[in-house]
Amino acid sequence: MSSSGHWTAHSGGVHHSSVVDERMPTVAEVLELPVLARGLPQVVAGRSSLDRRIRWVHVLEWASPATALRGSELVLTTGLGFPVDLNTWAAELADVHAAGVVLELGRHYREAPEDLVQACRRRALPFVVLRRGVKFVDVTQEVHSIIIGGQLNTLREALRIHDTFTSLTVRGAEAHEVVSTAAGVAKRAMVLENLSHQALICEPIGQDLEHVLNRWEARSRATPTPSEGTTNSGPENWLVTSVEFRGERLGRLVMLPHTTDELAFRTQHTVVLERAALALTTTRLAQKSTWERQAHGGAFDSVIRQQYRSIADITAQLTALGVPVLGRCFFVMIASLRSKDHATTASADKLARDLADAGVATLLSPVTDRRLGLLVSFRPEHDWRQIAQRVATTTRHQFPSTTSISAGTPVSTLSEARRSYVEASQIAQALPPRFTDRLFFEASDIGLPELLYSMRDDLRLQTFAERRLATLLDYDSQHGTDLFDTLRIYLEAAGNKSAAAGRANLSRQAFYRRLGLVQELLGFELEDGAHRADLHLAVGVIGVQRNRGLSPERRTATQL
Repeated sequence: MSSSGHWTAHSGGVHHSSVVDERMPTVAEVLELPVLARGLPQVVAGRSSLDRRIRWVHVLEWASPATALRGSELVLTTGLGFPVDLNTWAAELADVHAAGVVLELGRHYREAPEDLVQACRRRALPFVVLRRGVKFVDVTQEVHSIIIGGQLNTLREALRIHDTFTSLTVRGAEAHEVVSTAAGVAKRAMVLENLSHQALICEPIGQDLEHVLNRWEARSRATPTPSEGTTNSGPENWLVTSVEFRGERLGRLVMLPHTTDELAFRTQHTVVLERAALALTTTRLAQKSTWERQAHGGAFDSVIRQQYRSIADITAQLTALGVPVLGRCFFVMIASLRSKDHATTASADKLARDLADAGVATLLSPVTDRRLGLLVSFRPEHDWRQIAQRVATTTRHQFPSTTSISAGTPVSTLSEARRSYVEASQIAQALPPRFTDRLFFEASDIGLPELLYSMRDDLRLQTFAERRLATLLDYDSQHGTDLFDTLRIYLEAAGNKSAAAGRANLSRQAFYRRLGLVQELLGFELEDGAHRADLHLAVGVIGVQRNRGLSPERRTATQL
């Protein structure tokens, strides 16, 4: 229990809260006011608790103090109504959490009653005697003016905080901006977590990210969620509030003290936390993407762009999101989709849950409108291709519009994950948007046709191809023939005319005549090795421009 805390009424009775209003004066501060200093105050018990905050000053002259108090009052008395049993009287004051008691000597007591001194001392209840008389009305007026002035300042601050978060809500700010703003206003570290105790958004104001998120799930589970309202909770004394809508919990927002031994939060912190929670609820309802997707997207970007302050920070962030890093290897997969369904539906959330249920730790994030990125964490002793198969199968099941999936080479450290992402991206760019039953492609699957497809917009290649095949393409255009296709089939058959004729569904004589015309138009022998290499490249370039440069044979469905 913090001696600087105060107590508030709750549905189940009276409970202690370490949330205090720093504008309420302490017992020590009040004793220094001239109006009380004139009475020559002397602390005879509870000196260690003089930092208790005073919510109100009450003159009390009867034997049952609990009936008149609500908590955090400074009691002024002359001792007129003291009962015979002063231990019980002090116990009642302690039970209602009075801030302290001030006894004016001279009217009914010449010295402080020893029984009361001992009773207050046992309960760490501040007990002060005044050696000289003062007007209690002057004391109450002076202290109450200070308290009310502080309350007005608190109200002004609350209105400012209200305006700040209202502005965020009106302009549709995203969750990370709400949390960042709240942390900045409160000057405390804040974390938004989901119902699985995963830290989705963290703003470590004044602290290291690694320190804030270290062992987050275990620490979070040790911190109960209040049944209602906002209160401090758990062994580290976090300030906690639920983020909910119509009784359904969406997550919770946590504010951490600066240090583990700091027990008091100010009233301002409660206001900030609750207004931020309300703004987050509105944000969750208004936006299409969930907090989980936003959190995964931010972490994914940080990893592949290497935009993190330290490897320790990003390790803590991913671990708090449920993606282990220590002792793990990683690879990136990219799913190319025919439609944009991952950005407009809950499919991505369902995929993430399915992968987690399958035991695959994955960060999942849209890369472009039609590409989905997956950072996979796995143990080094496991076969990464088997894991990639599981990821690909689950992804294709959840996203029927998947045309192809690419996988980068595994890396042994998180700092190298960008290399795997770049490779997966290059593979994805080399694959035309055609549906294929092949589970996923890796670097060894990329040949010349795929390379040409990825370079299809290169003007140098286009110029080369057009120059090499100009006479052939012009002839086809003028005569309505398809000699280009005849040449393509011949090259894919490795110069075997009989095999090429069969693929073209023509008699050998008919195919030979077409091939002779092709050779005549090009002006060189097709059997020449150098010329054939040039033609392979030129036909490939023109083929990808026409979206038919990859033959059906190269796209035969293959299950890995």
